[in-house]
Amino acid sequence: MEVILTVDGKDIEINHFVTDILGSTIVGATGTLHGVEDDCKEILVKITK
Repeated sequence: MEVILTVDGKDIEINHFVTDILGSTIVGATGTLHGVEDDCKEILVKITK
């Protein structure tokens, strides 16, 4: 699993633990949504505050 974190246009280095936590959380939550296939290959999330 590859996770890329970019904040205000700057790529942020994240270690393996954070990659696993972020990736697994997002994949798990997204997988429960209606219309999302089990074999999806890419998930993009954009958060603006």
